[in-house]
Amino acid sequence: MSRMKIFAASLGLAAILSSGAAFAADAESCKKVRLSDVGWTDIQATTGVASVLLTALGYEPEVIQLSVPVTYASLKNNDLDVFLGNWMPSMTADIKDYSAEGSVETVARNLDGAGYGLVVPTYMADAGVKTLADLAKPENKEKLDGKVYGIEAGNDGNRIILDMISKSDSGLAGYELVESSEAGMLTQAEQMMKDNQWVVFLGWTPHPVMGEMKITYLDGMGDSGFGAATVETNTRKGYLTECPNVGKFIANLKFNLEMEGVIMDAILKGSDANTAATEWLKANPDAVAPWLAGVTTIDGGDAAAAVKTALGG
Repeated sequence: MSRMKIFAASLGLAAILSSGAAFAADAESCKKVRLSDVGWTDIQATTGVASVLLTALGYEPEVIQLSVPVTYASLKNNDLDVFLGNWMPSMTADIKDYSAEGSVETVARNLDGAGYGLVVPTYMADAGVKTLADLAKPENKEKLDGKVYGIEAGNDGNRIILDMISKSDSGLAGYELVESSEAGMLTQAEQMMKDNQWVVFLGWTPHPVMGEMKITYLDGMGDSGFGAATVETNTRKGYLTECPNVGKFIANLKFNLEMEGVIMDAILKGSDANTAATEWLKANPDAVAPWLAGVTTIDGGDAAAAVKTALGG
C-alpha cells in the first residue's frame, strides 16, 4: 500500500472516531436482560438496583415474577438470564442438579454476612426456648399451637422446615407449617408478639422489619442449611461469554447488609423497587464505581457518564 493510501485510510479512521461513532460492547441480542423476582424483598431491592443501572447503560431489563423452582428451570431453558437471589447453603438442593449439569452458572457472591433460619421472640428465648430441640417439649409445642410460620410454597426455607417436620427425631416433628407470603407471615408474627404470644417463624438478615423485631435465631439446626448465609448470583449457561459487557456488570455486583436494609425498608413502606433503588443510588453515587469497572454502555460508551446522566447528576 502506498504512503498516500495509508494516509488516506488513517484520515478515514480518524473521521469515524471523531464523529462519535461507537463500537457495540454487546450484541443486539443482549439488549434485553431477563431477571427473576421470587417475591423476597431483599431480591426485589438488589434486582431494582441492577434494573436501574442496566437501563442507564442502554439495556432493557425485564423482571419476571417466578418461584424458585421455576427460576432454575427457566435459567436452564434459556428463558431467563439472571437471578440475584441464590441463598446458600439453604438453596443447595435447589441448584445442585443444575450446577452439576452446567445449565446454571454461579458467577459471583453478591452478599456476605446474611442469616437464615427459625426465629422466636426474645421473650421466648428468655423463657428457655433457645434450640430446635426445645420446640419438641410438649409444653412448648402446646403454647405454639403446634404451628411454625413460613413464607410462600416452594421456598427453600419452607422445604427445610417440612423436612424437619417429617423426621421423628427433629424438634419440629408433628408440627404444622403455615405457608404464606413474606408480608403475611410478618403480619401474623407481629400481631402475636404484641400480645406476647408464642410463635416460631422463618427469619432472615438483612431485613428491616426483622431487624427491628426483638427476635432470636434458634440454635441446633445441624446441617439443615439454616444459619449463617451468603447470597450468590446465577446466570444461564454461557451468558457471560455471549454477553460479556452486561455479564461483567452482573458479576461485579456486590451488596452489603446496610444498603439492602435501606432499600428494603422503602419497598416495605410502599415504594416501587426501582424507585427505592434510584433514590438510594442518588444518595450514594460513589457505590456505583466498582460495579461499572470494565463495563461500558451497550453501544460502547462511557458507563459512568451514562449512569450519572440517568440519575440526574
